[in-house]
Amino acid sequence: MKGYVYILASKKNGTLYTGVTSDPARRLLEHQQGLTPGFTSRYGVKTLVWIEEHDLVVDAIRREKAIKKYPRQWKINLIEATNPDWADLSSWLFDAE
Repeated sequence: MKGYVYILASKKNGTLYTGVTSDPARRLLEHQQGLTPGFTSRYGVKTLVWIEEHDLVVDAIRREKAIKKYPRQWKINLIEATNPDWADLSSWLFDAE
């Protein structure tokens, strides 16, 4: 089963959240609609700014744990390497369905 590691942001250079899922479209909708109480709902973290696909969900989980250990600036650099404008990538998810 594939796994996806993703980073959400509240705005450019705003609050960041790193997560992992096997169904990114469903998970993003949960974040955007506030269906799961917690960090993303509390801080309005709803914009998909980075995503990475892995062939195995266990590899995605390993990558998520590694990313969470890095400092904030490292995560910002990761986002800006492929998405310098911090554009919302969610349309890519829903176009792919």
